[in-house]
Amino acid sequence: MARVIRKATITDLPAILEVLEAGRRIMVESGNPNQWKPGYPDAGMVRADIEKEAGHVFDEDGCIVGYFAFIPSPDPTYSIIWQGAWLDDTLPYHVIHRIAKLPSAHGIFRDMIEYCAAIEPNLRIDTHRDNRIMQQNLAKHGFQFCGIIHIASGAERLAYQRIIR
Repeated sequence: MARVIRKATITDLPAILEVLEAGRRIMVESGNPNQWKPGYPDAGMVRADIEKEAGHVFDEDGCIVGYFAFIPSPDPTYSIIWQGAWLDDTLPYHVIHRIAKLPSAHGIFRDMIEYCAAIEPNLRIDTHRDNRIMQQNLAKHGFQFCGIIHIASGAERLAYQRIIR
């Protein structure tokens, strides 16, 4: 089985929405019911990712098994950080958002980080306090906790950064 990461296309949208729903179920089952409410992320958000060429899929032999958005800086959500500081706040960076996978797909996070780091050595990501799976993956892959940010709704998120020098 060959897995590739590629930019998402609009024809991938139905499969991406299925992956996002699977990701939402995984979050709920793992004790994180509040990060992604029903309807988030929605088709309009994914369509916008695709139009900006930021949406990416994990394609296994023609089947979409994962999704993430990889967005160049600046990200206004990351302009203010509380109870900490970014490792470096002067360099350009990319942000990884909306990571989801089918339950049967394994190694997605590792493959995504390798892909993203080959493009941009300065990565930022945030997650909900209850998202223990993401926090463990971030620690395992060299991300450092930097502080608290607030998303557009005002909700807090734990913010992380990894820089390969």
